[in-house]
Amino acid sequence: MDRKNEKNEAKGKGDNKVSQSECEDERVQNFSLLPKSVKRRVYALKRLQLQSANTEAKFYEEVHELERKYAALYKPIFDKRREIVTGAVEPTDEECEWQSDKEDEDLAEDLKKKVALEEKQADSDGAVDPKGIPEFWLTIFRHVDMLSEMLQEHDEPILKHLQDITVKFSEHGQPMSFTLEFHFEPNSYFSNTVLTKVYKMKSEPDAADPFSFEGPEIVDCEGCKIDWHKGKDVTVKVVKKKQKHKGRGTIRTVTKEVPQDSFFNFFSPVKPTPDGMDEDLDFTLASDFETGHFFRERIIPKAVLYFTGEALDDDDSFEEEDIEEGEEEDMGEEGEEEEEGDFDPKKGPPPAECKQQ
Repeated sequence: MDRKNEKNEAKGKGDNKVSQSECEDERVQNFSLLPKSVKRRVYALKRLQLQSANTEAKFYEEVHELERKYAALYKPIFDKRREIVTGAVEPTDEECEWQSDKEDEDLAEDLKKKVALEEKQADSDGAVDPKGIPEFWLTIFRHVDMLSEMLQEHDEPILKHLQDITVKFSEHGQPMSFTLEFHFEPNSYFSNTVLTKVYKMKSEPDAADPFSFEGPEIVDCEGCKIDWHKGKDVTVKVVKKKQKHKGRGTIRTVTKEVPQDSFFNFFSPVKPTPDGMDEDLDFTLASDFETGHFFRERIIPKAVLYFTGEALDDDDSFEEEDIEEGEEEDMGEEGEEEEEGDFDPKKGPPPAECKQQ
């Protein structure tokens, strides 16, 4: 984006803020002009709306209980998945049956010949059949943009030892939360067999702004201590620095550890402070919450589809398309109205535009 466009965008954002402020002032003014008897009835409707928000909060508490119930039903399925991935068990011929005939038909003839030749060559060379599905979870990390952005080259050898990712929900009667568990086989990097990340949630309207309630939200998270073996901590790097003595002029070399980017920083999340956070920390925390939800709602339930890449098609189905400036102008007001009229069945229709008098 060039400097001129940056200025225009900044100006547009400023205009938006002014417009929203003026719109709010107009709504307040319009409400103040209502007859007292009508205002009373509006207040009654607000009390009903608050009751509705509290009822919705109870609904989501019941949903959490259902998640706990069905987590027990999913467990044997995901346990079997882990056994196959790690090579602990070999699936039967019946368990391996799949409608792959169509996939084979879709292969080009020359590609079929190449695959057949490679398979024949592997057999003749006496190649060892790999155990389980090698690098299953690491491949998922590489495929998913949200995770690959967190992934560093020095993380990959460690994630080759990742055997499973599971989710546990808080027990009945306990505060709402879920825990992500990353299960590792014994390795030379750390002694932990499981790394955990707990996401604490709340499902109740905010006392200061009850009408903003839209369901459970993550309010905090806690990581875990990683017991790194000596010299294996990939979240830090060792740097050497030369220091000169002021009096004697002698030089010495000192080493110290400084933080470096790593997926494993995921287990040391930033914490909100009573004084609040700056914009960067707030964004980091929001991104962390989004990643936790993505593991829980997408990666864990559909791991094999992210391994094959099939789930990525669904995730990319709503990619933004660039619109040329001329095309945007041709859309005119009708295109703008269609965009503003998008309807979310959960949130209801968007508020009507506040027009200036």
